[in-house]
Parts: sequence; C-alpha cells; structure tokens
Amino acid sequence: MAAAGTNPERARWNRRYAEEARSPEIPDSFFIDAYQEYVEPLLGARQGALALDVAAGAGRQGLWLAERAWNVTLVDISSEALSLARRRAAGRNLSIEFLECDLTTVRSAQSQDWQGRFDLVLGFFYLHRDLFPVLVDALKPGGLLIYKTYTRLQLSFGTGPANPEHLLHPGELRTAFSALTPLSYRETVRDRGVAELVAQK
Repeated sequence: MAAAGTNPERARWNRRYAEEARSPEIPDSFFIDAYQEYVEPLLGARQGALALDVAAGAGRQGLWLAERAWNVTLVDISSEALSLARRRAAGRNLSIEFLECDLTTVRSAQSQDWQGRFDLVLGFFYLHRDLFPVLVDALKPGGLLIYKTYTRLQLSFGTGPANPEHLLHPGELRTAFSALTPLSYRETVRDRGVAELVAQK
C-alpha cells in the first residue's frame, strides 16, 4: 500500500497543504462529542488501544488521540499533509505511524495487515465507497467507527466537493455500514450539509 509516483489527486492535495500550512489543529466538534459519549464509556482506557485515521490530512483527530495514549496510524495520499502532521507530532513528542497511501487503490485483499486490528476507525470528509468494507474489516469486535462527510445538500452552499461521487445520498452512510450496529446517526444542514455516524462492530 505504499505510495509510488504521483497522481493528480496527490498533486492537488500536496499543493493545497503546501499553501495552507496553518491547516486546523482543533479536532472536529462531532469527533470530540462522539469520543466523550461513546468511545470513553464503551472502550475506556484500553492499554495500547489502536486507532486508524483514514484520509487524515494533517491529523487533527489522530494527534488528539495520540495525546491521550492511543496508538494511532494516520493515512493520507498527501506527503505534504503527512509532513505537517509529523512536525506537529514531533512538537508534542507524540509517536504516530504515518502511511502515505492512495485509498482508492486499497482493497480488502490488500489490507490484511489492518484486518481486525483497530479499536477505533475514523473517516472525516472523505468518500470512496469501495473503502467502506475495508474499514469494517479493520475493526476489532466491539470496535467503533466514527465517520463524517458531505451529503448532496452541500451543493446548495456552493463550496466543498461538487462531484456527486464525493457526496452521500440521503441515508446512504447508515446503510453503507449496515454490518455495524449504529449508535448515533444524523444528517444536518447548518453551515454545511453532512452526515455523521457512530457505529460498533
């Protein structure tokens, strides 16, 4: 799964992170709420708990977890994003595994090293539907998925992704992870159109 060469998506995200070195460090508020309401009560302070943060960008969720003694794997297509995450991790004396990977190429057969490995899997503002079963397989029994990304209602805001392939249909996120037990699900339209899911294996 190691990255090799370049592709247009990698180049695009590298440019973005090179230009926006002040990418947000504060975790998404939904993640914090989900952690307090579900992760802490259900998983507690497991010794050596493992978290997988896919399409992690500069790692704002993953670094927050690492500060709380989680063993975190950050995955992103952008070397610039991961370099920024590494600098931030080093500045906080955090040990994190970084993996530069094009998630559109990941298949279950290629991700055997993830299978049943993680207590917590995160996906924020990334949508590649073929990845969904890989994320389910990556969870340990009892593990939690926290996922949030854009719905088609985001089009009314005129910002964010415009490609329908990158936007969820109504109710799609819940059914996409039907192999898991949903603990919380909602679709909102406030400052943007998003779907938010917490589910357990």
